[in-house]
Parts: sequence; structure tokens; C-alpha cells
Amino acid sequence: MFKATVNQSSFEVTPSEEGWLVNGNPFEWEFVKISGTYFHIIHQQKSYRAEVVKADYTAKTFILKINGRKYTVDVKDKFELLLEKMGMNAGTSGKINSIKAPMPGLIIALKVKAGDEVKTGDQLLILEAMKMENIIKSPGEGIVKAVKVEKGNSVEKGQVLIEF
Repeated sequence: MFKATVNQSSFEVTPSEEGWLVNGNPFEWEFVKISGTYFHIIHQQKSYRAEVVKADYTAKTFILKINGRKYTVDVKDKFELLLEKMGMNAGTSGKINSIKAPMPGLIIALKVKAGDEVKTGDQLLILEAMKMENIIKSPGEGIVKAVKVEKGNSVEKGQVLIEF
């Protein structure tokens, strides 16, 4: 499942056996690549000329020009949506206040302690859930204020694990 935001309008995009669904409805656009970044689109018996003006695959942000109008498209996959739901999205990476358990599980290792300085991507702890080890990483930079759990603790989904 994906979430696409086009000029502040959001759409849920889901794969199905018949193709793609957009907000639960079949995706019925026909695309033909003309050359390079130019495409011809047919939707509801209307013709459109599209150009991919900018494509940032790392940030999953795209700028499209369709019949002369620009559209900014931001795409988030199911993992980014889960991180956003847990308050660990890229938009909050500049300033983080706490890390919460994404699921119930068992703390099997702590990689930081109060006073430690962390950078984006640093390992904070390992949470075992459903016999899988999940490495919880820092979504941003900060200083660990308090570690609210200990190795061997069972935690519930949404429980605060680390404060910054």
C-alpha cells in the first residue's frame, strides 16, 4: 500500500490482482512513453501530455507537468506510513522527543544510555517481536535524556522507550 499526495490531495494506492486501485477504485489511465521524460496519457477518453520535470527517488518526490500544469507528488510506502504513525517520520527528524514501541515485544539489547549523543540512523535498541529482532534506529539527532526500559523488559505498542 502506498499513499500519494498530489498538491495536498492524498490518495491511497493499493495493488490488486486486476492492477492498481486508487482509493479503492480501479486505476484506468493508459500511459505511453513518447521519449525520455515525456508521456502521453489517456483517461476517460481525454488525452493528456505529461512530462516528468523532476524525480527524486530517494525522497520519493516528483514534479510532473500535465498539459502545462505542474503537480508535486510525494509518495510514501507502508513502512514510511508506519514510521509516521509512530511519530518517527522524516518530518520530525530534526527534533525528536521520544521513541515509542512500534509493536509489543521484548527488549533484548540497549545500545544507548542517558547522556549519549545520537545521530540519524544510530542504533538505539533491539526489540524482539514475533521471533524477529527489530533494530530501532534514531530518526534524527539528539541527546538521550532517559532510557525508560531495561534489557529483558516486555513492552506494549506505543510505550515510550527512550526520551530525548
